[in-house]
Amino acid sequence: MYIPAARLLLIITLCISCVKINADTYKNLPNVSVGVLKYGTVNWEMAVIKHYQLDKKYNFNLQVMPLSNKNASAVALQSKAVDIILSDWLWVNRQRFNNKNYTLVATSIASGGLYVNGKSSAKSLHDLTQAKIGIAGGSVDKNWLLLQAYAQKKYQLNIKDKAEIVFATPPLLNRLMQRNELDAAINFWHYSARLSANGYRLLVSVPQMLAELGITNNVPLLGWVFEQEWAIKNNQKLTGFLQASNEAKQILLLCDDEWQRIRPLTKAENDNVFIALKNEYRTRLLHKFGTEEMKASKQVFTILAEQGGRNLVGKATSLAEGTFWQTAKSNPSFSKKVAQNTTKHSVTCPIK
Repeated sequence: MYIPAARLLLIITLCISCVKINADTYKNLPNVSVGVLKYGTVNWEMAVIKHYQLDKKYNFNLQVMPLSNKNASAVALQSKAVDIILSDWLWVNRQRFNNKNYTLVATSIASGGLYVNGKSSAKSLHDLTQAKIGIAGGSVDKNWLLLQAYAQKKYQLNIKDKAEIVFATPPLLNRLMQRNELDAAINFWHYSARLSANGYRLLVSVPQMLAELGITNNVPLLGWVFEQEWAIKNNQKLTGFLQASNEAKQILLLCDDEWQRIRPLTKAENDNVFIALKNEYRTRLLHKFGTEEMKASKQVFTILAEQGGRNLVGKATSLAEGTFWQTAKSNPSFSKKVAQNTTKHSVTCPIK
């Protein structure tokens, strides 16, 4: 179809103007800076937000600051180098007892457990006395503390005295398991997923530990952490960020094609590991946080404080008011969509 030169020029000019208007609009959006571990799994969510411009959709510019470790994340938040980090509510609670009013929106649940070789003859924790057990995260690792409480309650067993405990970094722990130099291990979730993909099995899961300890509701673990005063002053920015975060999680929960796009970020060694990482990520998502989840958190605090002492909880004697931000509210749109099917993920992918 022939288009006169003058009309074509007008169309091109209008298109350029639209692009400039959009660029100027995005430039004027407020920034939200988020500190994330350089190689952490949270980068998967950040990549989804950036790819689909969910920050622009919810009226802010996402700035991601890669950080080397958990301590660096805490320092970045405390020095106001970033607005938000991903951390656990025990850290937040500890800070509140030091008169630092950080608060958290919970995003994931406690998961994982104690893994053994698929060919291991062990059927219960009783079978691991005199065994060598590896722990990632140090002596106050939450799952390790829960395992100790579980062993005491169910078997009247002091597992620390009955087994040889080896503390190691997550990658080293997996290597030791693969070389059969450990009989069992508690590792971070994405390393445990790799063990599972390679034939290792859960001897006792965190939900089993919690159930034995009288806790049957989902227990939040990690979440978005920020300063309470910042949240009050920047409620619109915070709301936009949480909406973008929830939509990104919804995409990762429901869209298998999106996982293929971000697969390089997962650093999955093979298809089995990739599938295990995807499934475990989806299982760990927290879909609501209300009265029951708060009650479970208080129960877990009591257990962990008893097991970990001041090294874990600091001056805290209870779960402080305000540790969880707007605890009575969950995200209705996210909860409603995922509630239809949280295991088979058959709900329509929102980006198709």
